[in-house]
Amino acid sequence: MYVIIVGGGNTGSHLAKILLEAKHTVRVIEERPALLEKLIAELPHDIIVAGDGSSPSVLEKAGIDKALVLAAVTGSDETNLVITSLARFEFNVPRIIARVNNPKNAWLFTKDMGVDVALNQADILAHLVAEEMSLGDMMTLLKLKRGEYSLVEEKVFPTALGCGRPLKDISLPAECNIVAIIRNHQLIIPHGNSILEASDEVLALVHTTKLAEFAALLSPPKPIERK
Repeated sequence: MYVIIVGGGNTGSHLAKILLEAKHTVRVIEERPALLEKLIAELPHDIIVAGDGSSPSVLEKAGIDKALVLAAVTGSDETNLVITSLARFEFNVPRIIARVNNPKNAWLFTKDMGVDVALNQADILAHLVAEEMSLGDMMTLLKLKRGEYSLVEEKVFPTALGCGRPLKDISLPAECNIVAIIRNHQLIIPHGNSILEASDEVLALVHTTKLAEFAALLSPPKPIERK
């Protein structure tokens, strides 16, 4: 996959390293001399393009006509939006990702500005914190279909509603499926007669809206509040 990264700061250079390790073709555009020196010391010279990433000629020099993905990750929201607009409407890049530096500007990063995915770090952190607090011991292993589904791991507690019962007798929420059970370091492919035991680690594919409902089946029951 041919990927162009505009912005050679910490985010851009780290992203480039990850993509290179995955054997993708990468070009990093940067114009600041100090950062160019740093990039030259850290990355292969032939992937670095010196220049202004909001310039069409520089984008062409980086091979934007071959790019399947462009990531605008400079420290300026205004610059990132100019780059995404150029990439989408002048060069028809199929997939465009943009970094949002100021959360107040997040509303600008839309498809109308050429952005497919806006990376708002503050928003991502807030959602992660909220998810961790609401789901207790559940661990999210993988996000699928743009975050619509999650592959999660959850421990079965002795007092949970689902403990000691066969899967066929457990009313799983819609759009939820248990795909594996880990017991005593052994992986078990479950079927209807499989019984969940205390301390089992359950792997499940769950729609995001059903995570809390699924977690409730394997977690300790909440105490009844007395009025």
